[in-house]
Amino acid sequence: MEIAVLIPCYNEELTIGKVVRDFKHELPSAKIYVYDNNSSDRTSEIALSEGALVFREPRQGKGNVVRTMFRDIEADIYVLVDGDDTYPADEVHVMIEHVRNGDADMVIGDRLSNGRYQEENKRNFHEFGNKLVQTLVNRIFRSKIRDIMTGYRVYNRFFVKNFPVLSKGFQIETEMTVFMLNHNFKYKEVPITYRDRPEGSFSKLNTIRDGIRVLNILYELFKHTKPMLFFLLVSGVFLVASLIVGVPVIIEFIQTHFITLVPSAILASGLAILASLFLVVALILDTMAYYSRLDMECRLNTYIEHQSKR
Repeated sequence: MEIAVLIPCYNEELTIGKVVRDFKHELPSAKIYVYDNNSSDRTSEIALSEGALVFREPRQGKGNVVRTMFRDIEADIYVLVDGDDTYPADEVHVMIEHVRNGDADMVIGDRLSNGRYQEENKRNFHEFGNKLVQTLVNRIFRSKIRDIMTGYRVYNRFFVKNFPVLSKGFQIETEMTVFMLNHNFKYKEVPITYRDRPEGSFSKLNTIRDGIRVLNILYELFKHTKPMLFFLLVSGVFLVASLIVGVPVIIEFIQTHFITLVPSAILASGLAILASLFLVVALILDTMAYYSRLDMECRLNTYIEHQSKR
């Protein structure tokens, strides 16, 4: 089976050479693709000298790079890894084996379970952000994924060619995880030995800015993939607010058969109407989401049938 190693890069001249060498050593028959995302250093030059196939993606952001990679590269198994030398190449074989055997459409390199990330990571709030996104995704989708944000993954062709990349930046990991869960793809998690960046190498991820972007994409994905739950929660908020404002009005009417709290009565009625409207929205969008999943399932079946005839 043809294996492609995909390495999105932005200013990684200190580490890209070692990453390419490590994966060429572990997977000598694989093709190594480095996509340079507007680097201002010697990333492309070094990757090329190490024998990688180097391409350029002018649209800034990891999501844009992954979109181009997934569209352009043809292979049976895809290994996606960052160019910062934080992920061990020698542990890729276990991940690939799960895909090769058909156990998984996506294998996730889990940095968090064995405690190494907590020991190695020196960036403030990164672990907190990982845990927050992990908790939210697992609660919403009733899953038990241990590492949502890892940049080390292995996929089969089935997943890569059917995953519609919408994110532009570091939200891509969250997006592909939610897509996998929402459409019931098979997945496995493999604990990996994470190591922090070497001296002089700096993360391109901005904790606050990119953290907000990840939470925003999670909000959008929650709204689009679970509209019934999302809008029921919104409806519930307006209903509770309506009751808080309206109960004193009801009590007054029961006791006196008269209403003096007219502004409260009007506000409570308005909030109750909004709650009802959001309930209707939840029902409509849930039906649309169902047919969207049905359409995706038909597309996946058509893709499998088409591939079997090749």
